[in-house]
Amino acid sequence: MNPQLPQDTRVPELPSSENPAQNDSLETARRRLESILARNPLDTAARIELSDILYRQNHARESVQVLQQAARNLPRNAPLIVQLVQRLIVRGDTPAARECLDFLAQAPDPPVELLLVQARMRWLLGEVPLAAQISSHAAQRGLPEPDDYVFHAMLLKFIGRMDEAGQWLDRCMQRWPQAASPLVAWAQLRRQTPHANRLDALRRILHRPTKEPLDGAAAMERAEVLHAVFKTLDDLGLHADAWPALVECNALMHRALSYDAQADTLAADAFIEASRALPSSTGDARVHEGPLPIFILGMPRSGTTLLEHMLSSHSDVVSAGEILDFWRQLHLEANVPQEGMVSTLELLRRAPGFDYHALGRRYLQQTQWRAGAHRYFVDKTPINVRMVPFIRRALPKAPILHLVRDPMDVCFSNFKAMFGDASSYSYDMHALVNHYAGYVRITEHWRKHWPGAMLDVNYESLVRDPETAMRKILAHCGLEMQAACLRPERNDSPVATPSSVQVREPIHTRGIGQWKDYAEQLEPLRQMLQDRS
Repeated sequence: MNPQLPQDTRVPELPSSENPAQNDSLETARRRLESILARNPLDTAARIELSDILYRQNHARESVQVLQQAARNLPRNAPLIVQLVQRLIVRGDTPAARECLDFLAQAPDPPVELLLVQARMRWLLGEVPLAAQISSHAAQRGLPEPDDYVFHAMLLKFIGRMDEAGQWLDRCMQRWPQAASPLVAWAQLRRQTPHANRLDALRRILHRPTKEPLDGAAAMERAEVLHAVFKTLDDLGLHADAWPALVECNALMHRALSYDAQADTLAADAFIEASRALPSSTGDARVHEGPLPIFILGMPRSGTTLLEHMLSSHSDVVSAGEILDFWRQLHLEANVPQEGMVSTLELLRRAPGFDYHALGRRYLQQTQWRAGAHRYFVDKTPINVRMVPFIRRALPKAPILHLVRDPMDVCFSNFKAMFGDASSYSYDMHALVNHYAGYVRITEHWRKHWPGAMLDVNYESLVRDPETAMRKILAHCGLEMQAACLRPERNDSPVATPSSVQVREPIHTRGIGQWKDYAEQLEPLRQMLQDRS
């Protein structure tokens, strides 16, 4: 890697999704860029554009190779390095992205904005403590925007420094009393009480005059404020008052995200159909060396974060968090971009011909750095539940733990969560039931046709009798029982999920039957689940 430090430390803009060649055809633009690089192989901007074109042409592996070439000869230009890092992360080369960020970190006297960009990139990589450290350096020099305060507070929350996070949010609210984002973040920081909440300020924001219809950004802000109102009232036990705020919030989100029930059902069926062409045994006696992942998967809000925090309390295990490396490496093995349903269906069509040992090796090359000196690292990515047979073929020695939770509890927990645009199914009861039915169909198929591929872990058993449950889980993973696994609240590892507050408490059973606080309002959901069972 180029040893010279970057000189240009301007704040980088996010890369444009527009065609870099404007009106040229992709193939014409590709030939033009290849000609430029033949004359000047160190033109990083041209390499990034060429990579984008190759990606759009369904040459995913070649696209990443072009980015890797750029990473070996970095320019003295921070904006270009950041654009390179963004693409390396999303397209599946996290070690190269980390090396680029290590190089960028050597820039002398970087502006606050560049420090914040580096913190965000480290957060995307799952390096939360390092992201918080970089963000703290920026905070010491002065944060320019409310969202920067909120981002810094979020990182502090993820590493368990709740009081500091609250102090930064207080500073933000004092400086920008009209801003919504710090109020929303405050509501999510801890359980609200009658003497410590921001309900009046949240309601004042809701009563501001607005232009109708709300545009995307305004609708999202209102939805977030409504969710914070719901969360506050729910914490206070005022369920009748809380429900209308949740309904309005979810209606806004559902309209904005346009859940496609047909596509969701098609995807579930396609994963099942693709798995039928895979032999149930690995057919490959070779064993991967080095630390192995323990996959924790299931429906979101099924208890995956709690199990992750319990398991990573073991001295031989560390948490890698929610990482998308297996999904990204599947796309590279298929040589297709990560661009929606069409790409997913093409990936699954090609899946029977994959070199699964190579897929497993490539996944480990991308992830084993997360293990440090530990024997195991936890990959807690709920969506991996759709990929159990592919994981088993690629990594036959990796344990897979599947969280199972009562349908009403897990569906209500999804319905009342605020996932942003990550889970479009969660904001409407019909959509939620359709998605849950697909999840059930998939997992039942895995149990029937891939017996033993995953260990079902019942959430209720885990919280009611954690010692018995953990002994079984650890034995499945080849680990001895350790008492620390029963005290996850003492685990100071970062937790970058909506459950980051709850898992820092002792194990409790409050989540069981929580939907009954809204039993009357949720009766349509209960009936639909019963009809689909």
